[in-house]
Parts: sequence; C-alpha cells; structure tokens
Amino acid sequence: MVRDIMKDETLLAQKAEPATLDDLNVAQDLLDTLTAHKTGCVGMAANMIGINKRIIVFDNEGKYMVMFNPEIIKKSGPYEAEEGCLSLAGTRKAKRWKSIKIQYQNEQFQTRFKTFTGWTAQIIQHEIDHCEGVLI
Repeated sequence: MVRDIMKDETLLAQKAEPATLDDLNVAQDLLDTLTAHKTGCVGMAANMIGINKRIIVFDNEGKYMVMFNPEIIKKSGPYEAEEGCLSLAGTRKAKRWKSIKIQYQNEQFQTRFKTFTGWTAQIIQHEIDHCEGVLI
C-alpha cells in the first residue's frame, strides 16, 4: 500500500526499533511507496511512512533491495555530500563514506553482509541515518 510521506521532524528524529518477521508488510508498503515516488526518490526508511522500525528500501543499481536491521560495520573514504529528502525541505550537507560494509537481515531474516560503494553506498547511509533518528 502506498503510504503518505511523514514530515514531522519530532517523529523522524526518534531512533527506530528493531524489525521482526511481523514487519514484512511494512517492507512491502515501503516498496510500494518508493515505487510511487521513483521519479524523485531512490530510497526510503520505515519512519518516512510513519513506522518506527529499522527497515530500509533502496535502488540497488536498478533493482530495489530491502534490508531489515541494517548496520554499517565498516566504512572508508569519507567525503562531503549534499542531499535532499522527501521528508525534509531543501538540501543539506552530510558526511558520507565511499565504501561501506553492511550487516543486515533479508526477507527471511537471515543475516547477510554486503559491501556497497559510490552512489548506492550514499543512499544506504542516508536511509540508515533515518533509522538512527539523524536528520540531514
């Protein structure tokens, strides 16, 4: 189901709770909402649709990917970026990393590890910031 985009900064600034198997429908709603906004959005976190869980979805080189409980466990190559967000007006500066290694759970809640670089890494970092309650 396509959900409204949350703009309440007080809610967006809350740290997300861990996702569980009961949250699979949230991931589907996130995918549906991201697809509906694909012309202006490349990733979303669950709090952007009003659900405070550690779930992100993003464009992974042309295919949408879902991560439950993502954590950055390794990072390298810091740089300054300027980013926009559907939940916030305008653009803001953010410190990002060129390469990140993520520990996450897939849709079967199996733990996985994957390294991302470049634009995809930047998207993931933005969405994980949402999970941490960090507003860029």
